[in-house]
Amino acid sequence: MTTTVLITGANRGLGHETARRLAGCGWHVVLGARDPLRGEQAIQELAQQGLHAELLIIDVISEESVRQAAADFSKVHDRLDVLINNAGVSGPWGHPRETCAVALTEIYQTQVFGVVRMMQAFLPLLQAAANPRVVMVSSSLGSFHTMTGKSGTFESRILQLAYPSSKAALNMLVTQYAKALPKIKINAVNPGFTQTDLNPLGCQTITEGTDAIVALASIANDGPTGGFFDRYGEIPW
Repeated sequence: MTTTVLITGANRGLGHETARRLAGCGWHVVLGARDPLRGEQAIQELAQQGLHAELLIIDVISEESVRQAAADFSKVHDRLDVLINNAGVSGPWGHPRETCAVALTEIYQTQVFGVVRMMQAFLPLLQAAANPRVVMVSSSLGSFHTMTGKSGTFESRILQLAYPSSKAALNMLVTQYAKALPKIKINAVNPGFTQTDLNPLGCQTITEGTDAIVALASIANDGPTGGFFDRYGEIPW
């Protein structure tokens, strides 16, 4: 039976590369994008490589859009084997003392509340699958181990409220969903410092950055749940 995967924010970057790799494995890829034109362009780019993907218009910051997307998905599919919550934004990047609460709104709407909307809307479809998996695309910047300097990496020197705190919140969602939904494998991944259009300074290739995503999307029924992983294995929260 073909594995069906839905990837949010898949018209570019890590999401698009994940779509390319999973489509290449013979999976049925549903490419989530909020912009119809960019989504269609992404579908065509895959088609030029001999890969098929289905477009689903979805904006995770909109309750109505997510509900409609779930309804549209249900008209075609009776289950969802894998959900990859990848949609994300990067800013604002001001110093913490200069950052007001309003500045955090967009990033939390996407990377925290958007994930909750997706889980609520697509949970019945995940529960209809034999071996459902959910992959949350997080970051080392959301790791307390990293950001308190215990990892000894350069990330611990970053001063920024929005992105790190949103990913830390996402990590906590993973722990709680995994406990509440033991029949679904739910894990967070740290792609690493990857070169994308959002991060042109990254030192990893886009393929290396998706290794953990693909691995956790592909785990067997006896695989891990409630964990945090990078391309080398499990990492500290």
